[in-house]
Amino acid sequence: MEEANKIITLCSKNWAKIGVEFIFLGGKNECEDCRLKKTCLRLKNGAKYKIVGLREGETFECPLHDEGVVAVEVVEMPVIALIDSKLVEGVKFQYQERVCDEECDMQNLCKPAELKGGENLVVQKIIGNSPGKCTKNYNLVLAELRRLD
Repeated sequence: MEEANKIITLCSKNWAKIGVEFIFLGGKNECEDCRLKKTCLRLKNGAKYKIVGLREGETFECPLHDEGVVAVEVVEMPVIALIDSKLVEGVKFQYQERVCDEECDMQNLCKPAELKGGENLVVQKIIGNSPGKCTKNYNLVLAELRRLD
């Protein structure tokens, strides 16, 4: 992993293990007065992260985690999604949710839970063809996407 992509944050001591993946759901009311909130809340709401390193140091008290929290290094994971086949690697675009049929088997790829309409993204890698036929006849490919700051 590139050092520049690593983010130092805090997580529950119980699940501070290399390889653990999680979706950051934001802070809670208990975080408002915490002296460590700038470290904990530096992640993007709804983004998926993977723990890639553990930091030596103390365990900090946390009202949300009985066992306390420890410092870890994380990287944001790419979002795997179906995109318009006209988009190519390196292209920047703004995500817009598609209108799909309720019975479509590919909704989790067309409308990934990690993305919200209006987010700015870049196509990191085209993985391949769509795993199925789009019921709305969109021409789609499977891709890895990365959020832009």
